[in-house]
Amino acid sequence: MNTAARASTWAPRLLSILRIVSGLLFLEHGTQKLLGFPARMGGGGAPELLSLMGAAGLLELVGGALILLGLFTRPVAFLLSGQMAVGYFMAHAPKSPFPALNGGDAAILFCFVFLYFTAAGAGPWSLDAQRRSRL
Repeated sequence: MNTAARASTWAPRLLSILRIVSGLLFLEHGTQKLLGFPARMGGGGAPELLSLMGAAGLLELVGGALILLGLFTRPVAFLLSGQMAVGYFMAHAPKSPFPALNGGDAAILFCFVFLYFTAAGAGPWSLDAQRRSRL
């Protein structure tokens, strides 16, 4: 099997793996904000759900779970990409123009990975793919 054929075989599977890992990592940000797990350095309690930080945590928790499962991936990924863009400019960019210094490199990466999922979808190992095959 040549390299191009191998790549075309593995590309959809790797899309699913990227989605699963991204969803799991994003979900962890939500559990940290809302449930205190894993515990943050320096402590701090859970934010009010109706606050900006509470809304962000809820999007991260629910959105991360949906991305992990590959359910409603395109609209959820679009929403989360926007959340990460807003989060970067509100929380990170004012600290420094350099993402490595302002701690916003993960927000930028999540933003563009989610934007990619908006276009590419969830991949074959997803609930979206199972729902499509049943229709």
